[in-house]
Amino acid sequence: MKHTELHRKILARMGYYDYQNSFIRRHVAHGSGWDVHLENCRRYILKAIDRYRPHRITALGSGWLLELPLVEMLEMADEVVLVDIVHPPDVSKQVEGLKGVRVVERDLSGGLVEEVWRWRRSMPFFRRPANLAGLRVPDYRQEEDPGLIISLNLLTQIDVLPVRFLRRTARIDRQELDSFRREVQEKHIAYLSQHTSVLITDCEEITTNVRGRSSGEKTLVAGIPECADREEWTWSFNIEGTDYYNSSSVLKVLACTVEGGGNE
Repeated sequence: MKHTELHRKILARMGYYDYQNSFIRRHVAHGSGWDVHLENCRRYILKAIDRYRPHRITALGSGWLLELPLVEMLEMADEVVLVDIVHPPDVSKQVEGLKGVRVVERDLSGGLVEEVWRWRRSMPFFRRPANLAGLRVPDYRQEEDPGLIISLNLLTQIDVLPVRFLRRTARIDRQELDSFRREVQEKHIAYLSQHTSVLITDCEEITTNVRGRSSGEKTLVAGIPECADREEWTWSFNIEGTDYYNSSSVLKVLACTVEGGGNE
């Protein structure tokens, strides 16, 4: 499944490709700082697969495959479905012809990217709306049985492009944007709750400046349902900070299993 040219144009205008590439550049720049997080993700995923023994595994937000133990997953399940809004070309080449792997391109927000784009384009160019009246947050749906779902560092990322676009082109106050983010995250959690799902997500970013002062900002604004096998750790996301001199940041990460219905 491939996106239309219009959808790819929208993604480009919203800055998705720069965002995607910046992620792998950050990993290369801070490689060893990510090792513990990546290993924890892989270990937790394999533990869940071993517990539930699914025939199919659907990885939502598979990205650059950094956190996915793909080889081991293929040994433990009949099929692995990699789903993302756009797959990096290098990843597509890497898995091409690999038996048991299927690659799907799908907007994991359920179409929110186009919803936000069309909502904003329906207004005069110079008008900067002050509220989100008329903007609908869609549900995410998937026709086939996904088997065991892995939501991989995705929950707090689904709203990133739409929110950045709205901040740039509208005058929405923070309280309304936070409500919007919460609804987006709640929709994703609602989908996961229909199936047996592994949820791995950051919850809070802790930034420490050069003087040693720390401040936290919640990245997870929705409530998490009752989970099984809950683990937490920190991710040295940006060892030297975004300016490489004045601050460092770590993410608090949560991994848990939502035991819904519908698992194969």
